[in-house]
Amino acid sequence: MRIPESCAQCLYDRQRKRMPDEGYLAEVRALIEGRGENDTSPVLVYRFNQAFARRFGVSKGYTEVKRRYNDLVLSMEDRIRTRIEAADDPVAAALAFARVGNYIDYGAMDTVEEDTFLRLFDHAALREEEKEVYGHFLTACQRGKRFLLIADNCGEIVLDKLLLEQLRRRFPGLTFQALVRGEEVLNDVTVQDAEYVGLGGAAEILSNGAAIAGTVYEMMPEPARLALDQADVILAKGQGNYESLSGQGRHVFFAFLCKCDLFIRRFNVPPLTGMMVEERKPQKPQKMSIRA
Repeated sequence: MRIPESCAQCLYDRQRKRMPDEGYLAEVRALIEGRGENDTSPVLVYRFNQAFARRFGVSKGYTEVKRRYNDLVLSMEDRIRTRIEAADDPVAAALAFARVGNYIDYGAMDTVEEDTFLRLFDHAALREEEKEVYGHFLTACQRGKRFLLIADNCGEIVLDKLLLEQLRRRFPGLTFQALVRGEEVLNDVTVQDAEYVGLGGAAEILSNGAAIAGTVYEMMPEPARLALDQADVILAKGQGNYESLSGQGRHVFFAFLCKCDLFIRRFNVPPLTGMMVEERKPQKPQKMSIRA
């Protein structure tokens, strides 16, 4: 998804809060102004992080935050599973709960509040206007052989695991893979995080090969590219995956919460509204401009 000026300003402001160093901010500004037409926010943030590391070393990671939310949701796992299995449609319930987990986002959110996260479970459900897309999703699962989950955040990944459990039950003919981040970036899930919460029992875990909070084909290793190319059903979680995968000529189902002004305006919904979006029309893939 292309970066409008309002989004570019937001990206700059976040870096200014991170490090109000004039030399660094000049480099950030140059990266923003020199962005390619098809560059996405995850790509720019990847470049910012590289510039930051060159000047100041590796920044403090999110290890404690990731473990905290993974442990929090793991402590809720059995209760949530019971609620899912008691629902009229366990797959729909699991999908709605997995989407709630997308709230845990230290990239798009100024603050992440545990109380707000827990309250979102009280009214988690697919909206009426999403039912058609959900029907298409079920049909694709019924007809397909290979399912690819493109994961986003820690904590959220526990709920993704519960969704995959229900999909495996309903669609025993599917095989499952999960694509996670290749290196540490924000509170996004890596291979180690996915293994920590037991995702390997529900899907083969693959790395996207880079510390980027999105899915950029040109930056991915061959196994990840192959998984993306061969998947019959792709479910991509989170705004960063939407920004980097939409408009790339693939049939993708997206699930996320609208957490920033760009998404709130784009979909014309209140903040923290859950979205399930299907991109169906084949489009000519856009060549991404990647500068490592």
